[in-house]
Amino acid sequence: MVLDEEGHVARFSVKQVSPTGSRPPGLSYSLTLHDRTGRRLLGFDNAHSVERPGGRFVEQPRVYDHVHRGAHDAGRPYEFNGAGRLLEDFWIAVDRMLTLREE
Repeated sequence: MVLDEEGHVARFSVKQVSPTGSRPPGLSYSLTLHDRTGRRLLGFDNAHSVERPGGRFVEQPRVYDHVHRGAHDAGRPYEFNGAGRLLEDFWIAVDRMLTLREE
């Protein structure tokens, strides 16, 4: 879905899967924002695990729900609170990113 005259594109991929420890709600999802060249600017997904921030000596469990900011960001944990909240959080982040890019 093209969002603006600059050619920013939002892409959604959502699949129902069997609930697991890494995907307890039974959803596999990827919501992304791309520039006109296809470079990912923002992404919310649960395709792979990421480490939670913490001390060097405290083992932190890996989480699957996370946010990528930029094409090379490995991801930061995201607290999944349902599909509706995920959509709200994604569009809020898109709005912020596009507003910052205009300034």
